[in-house]
Amino acid sequence: MDFRLTEEQELIQANMREFAERYVDPIAASIDEESRYPAEVFARLAEMGWMGIPYSQEYGGAGSDYLTFTVVVEELSKSCAATGFTLSCHTALASGPIANFGTEEQKKQYLTPLCQGKHIGAFALTEPGAGTDVGAGSTTAESDGDEYILNGTKTFTSNGPIADTFVVFAVTDKTKGTKGMSAFIVPAGTPGLSVGAHFFKMGIRASQTSEIHLKNCRIPKQNLLGQEGQGFRIALQTLDNGRIQVAAQAVGIAQAALDESVKYAKERIQFGKPISANQAIQWMIADMATDISAARFLTYHAAFLKDQGRPYSKEAAMAKVFASEMANRHASKAVQIHGGYGYIKGQKVERLMRDAKITEIYEGTSEAQRMVISSNVLR
Repeated sequence: MDFRLTEEQELIQANMREFAERYVDPIAASIDEESRYPAEVFARLAEMGWMGIPYSQEYGGAGSDYLTFTVVVEELSKSCAATGFTLSCHTALASGPIANFGTEEQKKQYLTPLCQGKHIGAFALTEPGAGTDVGAGSTTAESDGDEYILNGTKTFTSNGPIADTFVVFAVTDKTKGTKGMSAFIVPAGTPGLSVGAHFFKMGIRASQTSEIHLKNCRIPKQNLLGQEGQGFRIALQTLDNGRIQVAAQAVGIAQAALDESVKYAKERIQFGKPISANQAIQWMIADMATDISAARFLTYHAAFLKDQGRPYSKEAAMAKVFASEMANRHASKAVQIHGGYGYIKGQKVERLMRDAKITEIYEGTSEAQRMVISSNVLR
């Protein structure tokens, strides 16, 4: 087996690292402090054609593969996990369902500006009473002539405050359970759609998150994504794709924690020698490096399987649960290595520790990932 990236993937990886160091690193601390969406960064990402990496050039994408996209999210997340997640949410969660289930007309109208970066996308699935239990959603879509009327509230909608295009899930037939859920494309500005205030979070603070309110929101029937009753399937497939990107984000966070720890351990002098000479620090570094490599291989393997058209739901869940829990362990170790300095606001490792926690929660908690894995193993 050849575990190397292709020359093209390595070039894109190097270009993204250079991009992140030039444009993201200098503002990462400030956008975290201000909870500010870095519009200037995404304008540049759009200029470079990186807003639709895995999608066809016919619709404004880069025509690349999912592994390349995964590598890009990892590199971006090393500098700023919030920026990496914003790109991931836009590309995997919002653009993905339209690319995979949309009609030709829907792709031209909605996917193209998303891939070009002219529009930002959001994925509206979670509700106040329906998190892991997606099938418990109460948002409804009632047929009325040539339109659907949407009513309900979505929460924890990433990219909500900045989105131009929403992929919204609603119940079209309450008698059919999860088979009665459908997916819809709802443009921002549609009457009856309103966006709540941005949630100020513990971590990934520059990522914009809000509630979405739908009150007699009318959309044309041609905005149905896929067929009626396909919504649950669309949601699960989209979450599988997103989990690979959360794993990539977690690997990026952990790699940044390791890089910062190695640098500090070599510079910090105690008892007349750098703390990197102490076995306790050496073993922390060794554990971090080993776990990061394992998480990266799991993540790349899941992306590889997707690109090959092979089943990858179990592997995506494995990558996410391992990478997210690993990132939390080692971001904490990075703070420990930095000692009191690591606990100070403004230190990168302090931000990494806060950012890491969410990777165990969104796109399915660690507990939900174990449910997915065990159901595949035990069937």
